[in-house]
Amino acid sequence: MQIAVLSGSPKGELSVTLQYVRLIQKKFPQHELKVINVSHDIQKIEKDEKLFGKIIDDIINADGVLWAFPLYFLLVPSQYKRFIELIRERAAQSAFKGKYTAVLSTSIHFYDHTAHNYMRAICDDLDMRFVDSFSADMDDIFLEEMRARLLFFARNFFEAIEHNLPTVKIFSPLVYSKFRYAPGEAKARVDTKGKRIVVITDVEDKQSNLARMVKRFKESFRQDIGVYNLHDINIKGGCLGCIQCGFDNICVYQGQDEFVDFFNKMGDADIIVHAGTIKDRYLSSRWKIYFDRSFFNGHIPVRMGKQIGFIISGPLSQTPNLRQILEAQAEMQKADLVDIVTDECGDSPWLDALLQNLAVKCVQLAAENYIRPQTFLGVGGHKVLRDFVWARARFPFLADFRFYRKHGMFDFPQKDKRHLNYSKQMRDLIKTPEMKEMVRKMTKTEMVKNYQKVVENL
Repeated sequence: MQIAVLSGSPKGELSVTLQYVRLIQKKFPQHELKVINVSHDIQKIEKDEKLFGKIIDDIINADGVLWAFPLYFLLVPSQYKRFIELIRERAAQSAFKGKYTAVLSTSIHFYDHTAHNYMRAICDDLDMRFVDSFSADMDDIFLEEMRARLLFFARNFFEAIEHNLPTVKIFSPLVYSKFRYAPGEAKARVDTKGKRIVVITDVEDKQSNLARMVKRFKESFRQDIGVYNLHDINIKGGCLGCIQCGFDNICVYQGQDEFVDFFNKMGDADIIVHAGTIKDRYLSSRWKIYFDRSFFNGHIPVRMGKQIGFIISGPLSQTPNLRQILEAQAEMQKADLVDIVTDECGDSPWLDALLQNLAVKCVQLAAENYIRPQTFLGVGGHKVLRDFVWARARFPFLADFRFYRKHGMFDFPQKDKRHLNYSKQMRDLIKTPEMKEMVRKMTKTEMVKNYQKVVENL
């Protein structure tokens, strides 16, 4: 059978992900895996509708479709995202309808679940028959056990196609509201208290809900705030995954476009509000370029201590995966997520109030230098990156290593001598059955005593 492999790496044939595809091809020579480098060639595909049409023909003629990509910034690369947008923009959805499909990714397991949730939802939206997904650590190919798992995944995919096995959808279609926001006048304007506030947006239609929300938010302040449109910034292309920035945070594009200067300029603000419209199951590919290209900073939380807000047009409540991505972005930056305001309420006065409240909270929290405690999104993500930077990525991510060491981010629990010593003392204490039973009965009351003392002393 013939499988169309939609390769998502901007590095084309030099892709790590593609080596996993090549391994599958080598072990299953009876099937043809036709690799189409959609991310690498995205600019050509955008300009040449015949080339896009040829890719669609390959999809139509294939027995199955394998989406294969590396993870970039909690999702697929921006180039891959753009290809997915083109499918709908050029009305090519019917080519995917009913096709068996599977997803293969490579990463360090840093938010690979959000990327896979996104792709599973895209496959359901395209009415495809989703079989399975395989999230490989980028180094799994070196392990015999993991190679065996990969080949089982591939065999399972091929057999599903061969035997016409049933599949299940888990994502419902998005339902978009027809609500048109009519903003009212901002009467009680907020004093910025000397805080620099910027709004970054990708507005194209000035009559859209998003444009009106941005305008109403801007008018909530007494002083002028900066509003910047990503379409006005000269951005040559998406992140290339070349990691040349790893040594010293110098992007390979530096001097060729305006992105680095723009991103750094936004970092001078105390409050950064991102405004975008939901496009398929994420924001636009323009926004994805912005987030991907920010990787010239490596894994360094360059928005540390900032107040972050989002203004979203579209059905965010129907896309909890996107909400988690936005929350995770703020937490991983060690910033504070003030709020996410959407136009889903369908009521203009209420939306006015929500935007006004966002303005108030942004300034209040910035004035207090408030950063809410991290949840698992931040704590778990930090541990993954910490371990990655400490060993596997110490080279070439030298800039990351220097920053993590300087800021005490190599906070391995093995170094916590206080808890280690306490645990050893208690283990020695309960070696006798009598002491073990006595400690067991005291655990609940003893556990809370130190916490009670803190409250009493305050």
